[in-house]
Amino acid sequence: MPLKLQVIICSTRPGRVGPAVARWFHEFARSHGGFDAELVDLADFNLPLYDEPVHPRMQQYAHDHTKRWSASVARADAYVFVTPEYNYSAPPSLVNALDYVYKEWNYKPCGFVGYGGVSGGLRATQSAKPQVTTLKMMPMMEGVAIPMVAKHLQENGEFASNELIDASATALLDELLRWATALKAMRA
Repeated sequence: MPLKLQVIICSTRPGRVGPAVARWFHEFARSHGGFDAELVDLADFNLPLYDEPVHPRMQQYAHDHTKRWSASVARADAYVFVTPEYNYSAPPSLVNALDYVYKEWNYKPCGFVGYGGVSGGLRATQSAKPQVTTLKMMPMMEGVAIPMVAKHLQENGEFASNELIDASATALLDELLRWATALKAMRA
């Protein structure tokens, strides 16, 4: 049974380009063959600002949105967060989603596909890495940075990659597969 990879669309704002980038990466991950890839959109969970009365470490969730999010996160072995950069950091939707659960993230690797302007989302991914480590996740050094993302959007709104971006995606997926396989014993 192949390991499960969730490709998570982190932006929830209207007019976002995250779904186009995430659809590309999801298809790229499927063709890579190392994972059973699933596309997940944070917007579908409609998570309010963290509202659980008990610390997530206890897994005593009071709200249906948290229970649905917990079940989604729990079924994956690895994650790729497809994230824009907001004001030199990760979007609040990603920070909030990470905070909602705890044990469901533990001992799983994660990677980032960042997009935006000139930095390609690098500052957002760097700001998220300390947070994921406190959730006992292993962030990959490899990642995908997409600078000037608007220039990669076709007339139909779909994302068009290039050789450099594809090479970065392959390196990220290869490394995620190594770590997901190695960390499986810790999740048993």
